Formats: sequence, structure tokens, C-alpha cells
Amino acid sequence: MTRIAVVPGSFDPVTLGHLDVIERAARIFDEIHVLVVHNPDKSALLPIAQRVSLIQESVAEARIPGQILVTSWSVGLLVDYCTDVGASVLVKGIRSQVDVAYETPMAIVNRNLAKVETIFMLPDPAHAHVSSSLVRQVASLGGDVSPYVPRVVADFLEQPR
Repeated sequence: MTRIAVVPGSFDPVTLGHLDVIERAARIFDEIHVLVVHNPDKSALLPIAQRVSLIQESVAEARIPGQILVTSWSVGLLVDYCTDVGASVLVKGIRSQVDVAYETPMAIVNRNLAKVETIFMLPDPAHAHVSSSLVRQVASLGGDVSPYVPRVVADFLEQPR
């Protein structure tokens, strides 16, 4: 039986903290679906297709082993995607108590709706302070984001738009 987990997020952009969670999840599960989802509460910097591409390149660049599929989902509930692909687990990176408070009710509802469990993963301490919104802010002001994101993302964000 293949153990499939979904690692969902907006990934706008993907950070080294995200890659850390993906890599550790890939050591536990047979198949990882990195799922770029639209968050209506956030205004996106990058189009979803660009985020998918940058994650694919970042996973390849980091040489994360295992079966990793990067895709997007924008229609229906997250647990609908999990049911469609046979995943029984969501993996979420948790940086602080704020994340725990935000994610816990969703985890309970996802378990009630579709028997999909949520595993919270603590970040590597080197990445615990980094968020995509912080990276977007630093990049928008011309700062160096290379300590926080994969090389391919830093290169992309440095390009004039």
C-alpha cells in the first residue's frame, strides 16, 4: 500500500523552510503531492503556474529523493484533492503558536470531513523565522533573499518585471 501525503500551501514563493518540510515528508511517505493552492486572503505575487514551476525546479535543484508531484488545486476542498489521489495525510509546516492556532481548526474539520489526518512539522530552526510574505517584502524593497529561498527563486525574484 502506497502512503501518499499532500503538502499544501500558497508557496508564493517557495522558501528553504518549505523545501525542508517537503524533504522530511518525503522520508516518511512513499509519495508526496506538493499542492499549490489559492489563498483568497492573500494577494499573490506570482501566478500559480509560475509557483508550480519554481517548486519543481527547486525540488530538482535540492535533489530531494522520492516520488514528488508538484501541482495546483483551485476548485473544491483540499480534502477533495486528497480523496481523489488517495492521500490520507496532510503535512503542514508550523513556525509558531500563531500557525498552530490557525491550522488546528482546519485539521479537525479535514479529519471530520474526509478522515484526512494532519501532521504538523516543526521547521529547522534556521528557517523558523522565514515566511513567503517576509521574502516578498524583502524582495520588493530590493533586499537579498538568497539566504531564505532556493537559488532558482532568488534568481527569478532578481529579474526585473
